Amino acid sequence: MTRTLASLPALQEAVLATPKAGRRRVVALAGAPASGKSTLADALCTSLKEAGERAQVVPMDGFHLHNPILVERGLLARKGAPETFDAPGFLHLVQRLRDEAEVAFPLFDRARDIAIAGAGLVDEACDTVIVEGNYLLFDRPVWRDLRPHWDLAVRIDVEIATLRERLVARWHDYGLSGPEATARAEGNDLANAQLVAEAMLPADITVTTSG
Repeated sequence: MTRTLASLPALQEAVLATPKAGRRRVVALAGAPASGKSTLADALCTSLKEAGERAQVVPMDGFHLHNPILVERGLLARKGAPETFDAPGFLHLVQRLRDEAEVAFPLFDRARDIAIAGAGLVDEACDTVIVEGNYLLFDRPVWRDLRPHWDLAVRIDVEIATLRERLVARWHDYGLSGPEATARAEGNDLANAQLVAEAMLPADITVTTSG
């Protein structure tokens, strides 16, 4: 049964109460684009550290395929959709996080729009890894194989109207005009958000946010 939480302290408590299946606890934080995954993941990580837990965030975004590959496949305009990620590579990383002492992972440089291999490192002292991304509970081939590896699966629930506002604002901040920002949000990001909503595996916890 999925529990609904609305506060960071309650989520922290739920994480710390979750048994570890391996040497470290692996927590999934899933949600649509602009749902606040990165912000919540960072806040949760900080909160856990303040409670004495050695925690680290591992974003899924480091597994974006390189832009020339997306151009070759005619997918550049759909960057961020499931087919524009290295899903098998991401699954392999997640399989390693639970028990391997040290795990290197790629990070996405948003300013340069590229993934950088080996830019992040989970060391042997880490107790809890918070993995954040759009498709961590996505019920499609390869992606659904992630679900057994989460000790705790958390979904962020945000209304589509709120996501639209945030996405348009995001693209406007990146320098696009009003119409361009709206087109970018509606043509790709919201389509991905709808895809996530329509094919979501059950979460252990749903986090509700407002605004």
